[in-house]
Amino acid sequence: MKKLFAFLKKDLMLTVSVLAAVISLFITPPTAELFTLIDWRTLGTLFMMLCVLEGFKKENVLRPVIGLASGLKRMTVLSLFFIFGVFFTSMFVTNDVSLIIFVPLTILLFREGDKEKYILPVISMENIAAIRGSLLTPFGSPQNLFLYGQIDVSVWHFMLHMAPFCVTSAILLIIFVFVLYRKDLRESINRSPENIPWAAEGRKARIIYICLFAMLILVIVTRTTLWPAAILVVLAGIFIADKEIFKRVDYVLIVTFFCFFVFSSSIASNERIAEMLTKAVAGREYWWVIGLSQIISNVPASIVLYPFTENFAGLIYGADTAGLVSLIGSLASVINYRIYVREYPGKGGKFIKTFTLVSWAFFVIVVIPGYLLSKWRFY
Repeated sequence: MKKLFAFLKKDLMLTVSVLAAVISLFITPPTAELFTLIDWRTLGTLFMMLCVLEGFKKENVLRPVIGLASGLKRMTVLSLFFIFGVFFTSMFVTNDVSLIIFVPLTILLFREGDKEKYILPVISMENIAAIRGSLLTPFGSPQNLFLYGQIDVSVWHFMLHMAPFCVTSAILLIIFVFVLYRKDLRESINRSPENIPWAAEGRKARIIYICLFAMLILVIVTRTTLWPAAILVVLAGIFIADKEIFKRVDYVLIVTFFCFFVFSSSIASNERIAEMLTKAVAGREYWWVIGLSQIISNVPASIVLYPFTENFAGLIYGADTAGLVSLIGSLASVINYRIYVREYPGKGGKFIKTFTLVSWAFFVIVVIPGYLLSKWRFY
């Protein structure tokens, strides 16, 4: 029991989701119909994504960016490379994975180049880039993956509606970088270029992971009903490439999703509560999801609020803006925080201070335009 409590204390999001699921089952007794309301497709797709991306991380599939970054000498150029590296890769490998790739590299190169004073503002901007870049595609973030699965629109239609956020965010990030280096836009960093080759023995695994990733994108975009077969293909591929990957998968995130699905389905099944929440949330989805995300993060907030939503645009735009408000607003931000404090123990408060300052500067600029754009009906 002590180990269980220690584990739940360590992962607060899991604890909240489990408690929410248990309480909801007392409010609405479980039935066979309840479990049919759970989005098994999203859970299966999330599992496949986590498996493949763990393979990407272990085999350093994006390793060539290290050599490219090492050859950049100006701080503005290097910072823009890192920030937009996160921005664009997050569209395809999810926001948390893009941070896992680029934040440690940022810390490494800035530290070796004696530019540590820029680490916090730059990785804070990388955090914004992960949140705002990933919103463009259905598979850029867990909440987008879930919400896209609930509506009947093409991936191109989805991207069209998210593009204004993406483009304006990119412009703002460029402005933020130039403001950071306003005293000397040509400031240089001294570091020798590196060319780190891939390990030859991992070639087969890298090919398998890339093929599985391509298949996964196809499964998401086409909405095929054959996704259970895709899960079997992923399982077989990972087993052939490296079965140790199964030990590295973030099962806590999958269980957290499952628990919030149970909570959402239970609440939606209770007519009295559903009616009350529909009246409270309808028309105010944008502000509700931003607010609730600061308590339980934007992924579970999206799952909980979706059944009571009339304005889908308000929900998804709010969910993709909520991560700018606080560290809790997005799981990607929590991952960024963990990476930093692992390198700088005891400096968590400093991270939160800089992160909050930079994120709020961005949030204040985009929150009202985001609300106005949420009036543009998604479908």
